[in-house]
Amino acid sequence: MAAGALLAATAMILTAGPAQAATTLSGPVDLGTAGTYGVLGASAVTNTGPTVVTGDVGVSPGTSITGFSGAPNGTYTGSLHQTDPAAAQAQNDLTTAFNAAAGLTPTTSGLSEMNGLSLTPGVYSGGALSLANNGTLTLAGSASSVWVFQAASTLTIGSGTHILITGGASGCNVFWEVGSSATLGTSAQFQGTVLAAQSITATTGATIVGRLLAANAAVTLDTNTITVPTGCPAAGTPTSSPSPEITSGTPPTATEGTPYTFTVTATGTPAPVFTVTAGSLPAGLTLNGTTGQITGTPTTPGSSTVTLTASNGITPNTSAIYTIQTQAAATPTPTPTATTPAATPTPTVAAITIASNSGGSSGSAEHLAATGMDVALPIGVGIALALIGTTILLLRRRSARTHS
Repeated sequence: MAAGALLAATAMILTAGPAQAATTLSGPVDLGTAGTYGVLGASAVTNTGPTVVTGDVGVSPGTSITGFSGAPNGTYTGSLHQTDPAAAQAQNDLTTAFNAAAGLTPTTSGLSEMNGLSLTPGVYSGGALSLANNGTLTLAGSASSVWVFQAASTLTIGSGTHILITGGASGCNVFWEVGSSATLGTSAQFQGTVLAAQSITATTGATIVGRLLAANAAVTLDTNTITVPTGCPAAGTPTSSPSPEITSGTPPTATEGTPYTFTVTATGTPAPVFTVTAGSLPAGLTLNGTTGQITGTPTTPGSSTVTLTASNGITPNTSAIYTIQTQAAATPTPTPTATTPAATPTPTVAAITIASNSGGSSGSAEHLAATGMDVALPIGVGIALALIGTTILLLRRRSARTHS
């Protein structure tokens, strides 16, 4: 029966609460009123030794808080909330925060052993997460950087381990969402807020800059130092995205012979630079790697596909494939002009000169139209025939006179 009740309670923490989890990391996980607690248990809070909690200590719906009756036992700087409305509200807010963290889409999956890793901000998921004894995990970012670790089952931080945060980041924005239970080893130096569905155990000498918040079971302490981070950004404060992400949309259509501009944009800190990693831009266009501007005057109609990659030294790089269409320049319509009708050619007329009968002089002449043949020849023949005929006639007359 007890085991069944425990499983049912675990299911409730994963689904309870009216808030719907976002799928994209956009800022710190909102802890609500649970944010003031250094330690919050569900069934009990148990401490051994001079634990120091800088913040509130509470339990709900359980009633047991032990080991905080003053020196040489544990102490706290905030308030003690033992099965009161404040602790109940904090547990409700823990449910909402747990579901929000669990619902984020991982930027990196398959995480397991974290020793020796240097991780940029993002959401990291795995089955059982662990940091080996004396291991080191480095979180490199800025003041607005956020890390969320999703452990589907357990979180095990070994003895003598260190979690180092660099670049101005802080434990304010480190969250460990644990599907079952978490254990922090002896003298571990831990950073971040643990949101555990079940129990949390901090063994002797473990130091926590963050919070230990258990939703369905107990928190067990042993000579620990737990400090709730101060000066943390409010929930909803945008997180930086150090690795680049291209945000520009579809480029406009270019026109042959017309100046063209399109700017590729990307997020990231530091600002990314852009390179062509596949394909090519249309002829006449060039990429400014610093500003992301594609400019120039296209010279050839057609379609060009190009892959542009943004990088800023923080992995992963990001790429986008663009297709730029270049349309042909418009052909101007000519203005009609009036045309002058062609002149009708004047027929060529051959001039023929006929001599007058007066003394054979070349006086006035008559001109005849050309007929396609040389008129001088027939005229000459006609005159010759006339002369022959006249001569024959005269000879006949003379012969007749002689015979008479």
